[in-house]
Amino acid sequence: MITRMKMLTFSMIILAAFVGGAVVALLLHAPHHRELAVGANGQKVIYHCPMHPNYLSDKPGSCPICGMKLVPVNKAEAGEEAGTVKIDPTVVQNIGVTTETVTIRDLNRDIRASTTIELNETAISNVNTKVMGWVDKLYIDYTGQRVKKGQPLFTIYSPDLVSTQEEYLQALQYEKNLIGGSPEAGKGALEIVESSKRRLLNWDIPETEIDAVAKSGVPQKTMTIYSPADGVVLEKMVVTGQNVMPGMELYKIADLSTVWAVANVYEEDLPFIKLGSGAEIEVTSATGKTFAGKVDFISPVLDSTTKTAAVRIGIRNTTEYLLKPSMFATIKISLPLAVKTLSVSEKAILHTGKRNVVILALGGGYFKPQDVKLGMSANGYVQVLSGLTEGQIIVTSSQFMIDAESNLSQAVGQMVGKERPADTEEMDSTHR
Repeated sequence: MITRMKMLTFSMIILAAFVGGAVVALLLHAPHHRELAVGANGQKVIYHCPMHPNYLSDKPGSCPICGMKLVPVNKAEAGEEAGTVKIDPTVVQNIGVTTETVTIRDLNRDIRASTTIELNETAISNVNTKVMGWVDKLYIDYTGQRVKKGQPLFTIYSPDLVSTQEEYLQALQYEKNLIGGSPEAGKGALEIVESSKRRLLNWDIPETEIDAVAKSGVPQKTMTIYSPADGVVLEKMVVTGQNVMPGMELYKIADLSTVWAVANVYEEDLPFIKLGSGAEIEVTSATGKTFAGKVDFISPVLDSTTKTAAVRIGIRNTTEYLLKPSMFATIKISLPLAVKTLSVSEKAILHTGKRNVVILALGGGYFKPQDVKLGMSANGYVQVLSGLTEGQIIVTSSQFMIDAESNLSQAVGQMVGKERPADTEEMDSTHR
């Protein structure tokens, strides 16, 4: 009696090795001591629930868990092709199996990051004077005004400017008086004229105004300071009547025709980004509208805390300056990784240790696991180097259930394909 009990225990351990730990708990309460049903081909049949594959029974009936009709899982019902499993079409629909066709496509890696619109630092101009004086009149008198290059900003009265103009006029008169004289005297007079004019030019007085003084013969009380560039007045630090000193900053003008978007990109994405890489920018305040730009700077320094590096994209602004500094934006940099390559959805891949497996849908309710070798991945797709061909159909959802079904069918088929020892059958008859 003790020997027969040991043999029964050993048989159950072998059964657990085939169908998994979860199956053993159900088998302890299943009617497995009754004689197994025999199929038309003489092979013993075991049944299980399509929705709960771990439940096994030696006779047809209904699942005690969900009430679903039990179906046979022996190798004869698994299809003629080795390694395949057959599942009733109703079950396939119930477990939500979806498929896709293996196709050839371009793989692009999309890098996204949040950022803000910033000023183009290379297009900012500071306006100041090189002489001491007093502001006589303002033409641009508030921030935010648009200005054009050469447009008057303000006029300044400076005693130094007036005296230098007078010197210039005297030098012109002296040169004129020496016409017909000795060449040496004429050369000396010309040098005085050029020296006086050069002082005015060095003070940023336009040559057109200097010529106007020479033509009129009268020094101008005030001189006009002009905008050095197109742009928008960001700051105005001057008022009418103010005394200004050389080098004092009076206006800050920024050219907004181009702006920057600077994003912090993680180090694993940095090797894929190159100078000139195209980018799309979408500002939060203009949802659905995108702007094109190109990477024009990649920081050579990595932030030690965030493990990111600054990547700058230059963007051409609209004539209405829709892109404004400090706006929130999202950038997307699309980088081509592989052109015309065989690829599948990443959700179709079963990662089983060192193996990568997909489930082939063979039609008619037949499915088959297939090993694949993978390459690069991008945007939810992964490159397939071997194992599949274009046009095959693969499962993209519920493949874990199908894979479990395949493994279970194989295990149960092996189990019922072997004859039980005579003493085990005798033990069963003793316990009926």
